[in-house]
Amino acid sequence: MIPKDCKRLAEVDFPIAEVSRHAAREKSIRHGHPSTLHLWWARRPLASSRAVLLGLLWPDPCDPLCPEGFKQRARELLPQVQGKPGPTDEDLRKALLRFIAHFANWDLAANRTYLELSRALVKAAHGEEPPLVVDPFAGGGSIPLEALRLGCEAFASDLNSVACLILKVMLEDIPRHAPELADELRRVGAEIKRQAERELADLYPKDPDGATPIAYLWARTVRCESPNCGAEIPLVRSLWLSKQPSRRRAFWHRVVLSKGEPPRVEFGILEPKTEEEVSAGTVSRARATCIACGTVLAPQRVRVQLSVQCGGADVVFDKSGRRTGGARLLGVVTLKPGEQGRQYRQSTERDYEAVRQAQICVTRLLDEWKRGGRKGLCPVPDEPLPSPPGKSERTKGAYYNFMPLRLYGYEKWGDLFTARQKATLGKMVRIMSAVGAGEAVGEVLAVSVSRFADIFNAFCRWENTKHQVRNLFTRQALPILWDFAEASGLGEQAGDHSTTLGTMVRVLDALSSSDLTPGQVHLADATRHPLPDETVPIWFTDPPYYDAVRYADLSDFFFVWLKRSLPAHPLLCDPFDSTNPLTPKSAEIIDSLMLLRGVPKEKAGQLGLRRR
Repeated sequence: MIPKDCKRLAEVDFPIAEVSRHAAREKSIRHGHPSTLHLWWARRPLASSRAVLLGLLWPDPCDPLCPEGFKQRARELLPQVQGKPGPTDEDLRKALLRFIAHFANWDLAANRTYLELSRALVKAAHGEEPPLVVDPFAGGGSIPLEALRLGCEAFASDLNSVACLILKVMLEDIPRHAPELADELRRVGAEIKRQAERELADLYPKDPDGATPIAYLWARTVRCESPNCGAEIPLVRSLWLSKQPSRRRAFWHRVVLSKGEPPRVEFGILEPKTEEEVSAGTVSRARATCIACGTVLAPQRVRVQLSVQCGGADVVFDKSGRRTGGARLLGVVTLKPGEQGRQYRQSTERDYEAVRQAQICVTRLLDEWKRGGRKGLCPVPDEPLPSPPGKSERTKGAYYNFMPLRLYGYEKWGDLFTARQKATLGKMVRIMSAVGAGEAVGEVLAVSVSRFADIFNAFCRWENTKHQVRNLFTRQALPILWDFAEASGLGEQAGDHSTTLGTMVRVLDALSSSDLTPGQVHLADATRHPLPDETVPIWFTDPPYYDAVRYADLSDFFFVWLKRSLPAHPLLCDPFDSTNPLTPKSAEIIDSLMLLRGVPKEKAGQLGLRRR
């Protein structure tokens, strides 16, 4: 065992430059990386977590109190991955630091030689009983995961329910059941896909020529308020569809005048040769410009009109099924058999009919729930968004910092999804519940629905450089989005549930090769930790940002779907407040009112907020 007064390796030196390079590289690694299991904000890089943990677990060979057994074992093992260390303790220190720098590489994270060597040296330093590493702010789980990788026992806790379920899947379910879990998920996933294709076929019809729609490009709309106009203004930031030099595509538009009717704007698709051929968007900084007359609507008027439409993400139909307002479908992205790359076409009445069928489907789901006495959770999330500014300072901060959606008519978490997305997610939850999977499989499937929602909502955008739908949480906020891309739930591309589940299964495959022992996960307040201090030899954590980001409010986006997938799960509740339908917040160590970077002083004063 390491004497209490013996310095650890991280106290005297650390290969920070090389570890930093590996940590930065991790941001671009997708396939099989644990970060792709589910989004969590401010997830610590595995490279730095693994390297720092080794630096804390190993003693400094140059310290007089360093156990001789550890130094002897290190000299025996290190030649397996590098040259033989020199004769001095200083040489051994450099060799250990070199090993830490190399092992920070993601490509070596599951390397059998590196794993066995690091675990053997941890055992040489701490004895036969593995050291217990505790992280009371575990979040995305990087620290406890790396503790398991190094042969330690890990205890992870967090105040947030979403984080705890992600932790349970990663630290308990995968180590305990992989690789059988991955095989079972492939089998169950194939069955879910077959049922989804059968039940959702009417909502995602293929084109008459056999092409498969993979994304629908929508724009929220407002009406021009000029007395002599009244044209519908599609709110579009950019008319570009693809900027790839060999496949440039963009929208063109023209104004059609009919006697006795407001001007009508029509859209088509062109192949521009130059940038100048593509018109500018119709909205900038919440100011909408009418294509027909050039009138500019102020942000306040845009906000009022969208508020009346409850955000404007859904289509408004009359009794005969004809579109009369709401969101407008500008174009559809398809994959055509025998042709490479994405194809783009204009919208048709057939596309709108599928949306109308989705609205009927959602109405039917809600009617069934109401006829059943409203037992259980509403199939469409009806939990409220953070309230507008009021007496509660915490509410003011949450509202102003990242949740201005109520200004545009959004009141409930379910409002962030189109009718077709609500119908698809609701049916996916039902299908998964009927599959009858075991506990571990059910938890992974629930996480897959939650992860799926991130790229399947009315706030995703079309990325015209990569030609795909981009997920909502590209940053730690929920801003309004004027035009959005609706992924096809059956497109077998980004935005399809089977693709999402396949990405997660690759994480299971990667982690199963590391031969991890299961950890322990608890939902707990760090100030009332379930483990007594004297039982924990190693506390290793990355504490919260305090006043930077309100993760709990953001995580409710995922929580509302997780608890519908696992309605009785013990982690998906607020154990501190039984009346709270969302994630725990009363014990958060955060106060976003204390630091308002970039908020003008006069604006902060109007909202009753204060600077520090």
